[in-house]
Amino acid sequence: MKNLFNKIGKLRPRAQQSEKSSGKSIFPEYMYRSYMQGPGKAMWSGRDYQRFSDEAYIKNVIAHQSIKKIAIAAASVKIKLSKDGEALDVDKHPLGKLIVKPNPCCGGTEFFESLYSYKLIAGNCYILALGADDEAPFELHSLRPDRVSIITGRDGMPSVYRYQIQGNKYKDYAARKILHLKNFHPLDDWYGLSPVEAAAYSIDQHNQSGEWNQALLQNGARPSGALIVKQANGDAGGYLSEDQYNRIKNQVDEQFSGYENAGRPLLLEGGLDWREMSLKPKDMDFINMKHSAARDIALAFGVPPQLLGIPGDNTYSNLAEARLALWEQTVIPLVEKLVEAMNSWLAPMFDGEIKISADLNNIPALMPRREALWDKVKDADFLSDEERRKLLGL
Repeated sequence: MKNLFNKIGKLRPRAQQSEKSSGKSIFPEYMYRSYMQGPGKAMWSGRDYQRFSDEAYIKNVIAHQSIKKIAIAAASVKIKLSKDGEALDVDKHPLGKLIVKPNPCCGGTEFFESLYSYKLIAGNCYILALGADDEAPFELHSLRPDRVSIITGRDGMPSVYRYQIQGNKYKDYAARKILHLKNFHPLDDWYGLSPVEAAAYSIDQHNQSGEWNQALLQNGARPSGALIVKQANGDAGGYLSEDQYNRIKNQVDEQFSGYENAGRPLLLEGGLDWREMSLKPKDMDFINMKHSAARDIALAFGVPPQLLGIPGDNTYSNLAEARLALWEQTVIPLVEKLVEAMNSWLAPMFDGEIKISADLNNIPALMPRREALWDKVKDADFLSDEERRKLLGL
């Protein structure tokens, strides 16, 4: 395994202990690029936040839809407040108002959607609380991960979060003003592992499949080949004058390249012969390779392939089961991690006795499981009314 990764590219240099930039050290600096260079040697796209955003979220439809489905679903979950077991009115409590309207630029749903999207792309997301040290915050802001750097103190723990605004301009925030949510990373102490990191090979393969198909359309919808000049006796090895070469080159570019010229026959003269050189899509198992890469991308994000329209082995018998699996295995754990972190960081700024929780009772995808639980609790005669209410989350 070690030899394999050494062949892929040089390992990331050890980061400085005093300052670590999420824009530079979230991902190992393997040099990747999605094109073939020589037989059997593949180069892959560089692993950094901006490139992952471009190659995965912006250019790859499978990764884009996976991130979007998870982020929108997670952001749609409503927040509940309680104190000493009694529910509080979210719309009237200062903490609830802040969650519903974090800042003047966006509402709660948009705020949390961006937060979850950042975490799915970068493996990290940051919430900034604006307000005086001895007062509850009056605004919450989601920070772009690649602009945040962690500066450690003498004890080795984060003391300052530095946010780069523009160019060399930056602003430092005390650690207590920032909530840093991250995925587990086995090789990094401060920054989380992005799902895009695990799916990077498959995303490159899927993007390259699209580029291959586009290149075929732009080159007459067929694989490229070579024009061979024959000698007078019919053997290969003839030569063209510079004028002949330029004329044929312009003729091919203008009359036989591009989708509008697809299928047009190539007219050869003067001893020219056409020889196809590239592998056919069928030989490369083009379609199956693209679907396989798409399934791997969906797997990395925890989205059932059926929800993305990817053909293949159907793990779930219908879309309802697939949606339920998405919520139970991916969305709810993501929401619960955020809620748990906000209970430790944000709730004490208002009142240490307040508890934030996710309202999972009104999620349509979970209603079948909810109805089954109601039936079980209703028929459990050995439970008291209070125990029933507790089991139902009431």
